[in-house]
Amino acid sequence: MLVATRRDAGAAHRFFERALGATKITPVEVTTDQAPVYPAVLEELLPAAWHRTDQYANNRIEADHSRLKARLRPMRGLKQDRNARVIIVGYAFVQNVRRGHYELATEEPMNRWLAVAFDELAMAI
Repeated sequence: MLVATRRDAGAAHRFFERALGATKITPVEVTTDQAPVYPAVLEELLPAAWHRTDQYANNRIEADHSRLKARLRPMRGLKQDRNARVIIVGYAFVQNVRRGHYELATEEPMNRWLAVAFDELAMAI
């Protein structure tokens, strides 16, 4: 999707409607840049959502895939969509286990979560 130098309300409205339709959820927080058209459109579409315009507010999202990119660079990328899907889903799963999003190995110290979680999953399979 291209970003125009001058954004109008109609384009912003269509963009957010498409994004909301694609995700099928109602966010409680929306992070955008400081374009002057966004507050009015977001107030109309998502009156309860918090509109963040802080600089570097989306840094967590941008930084999250840096490890994946570092892993894929020596492999010179992925040649097929299926391979990309498998690698990305596996990577996301490992990150979620490390962050404690699953009830796997929660009684263990944090530095052992991943190893114990894989042992628990291996026994379940």
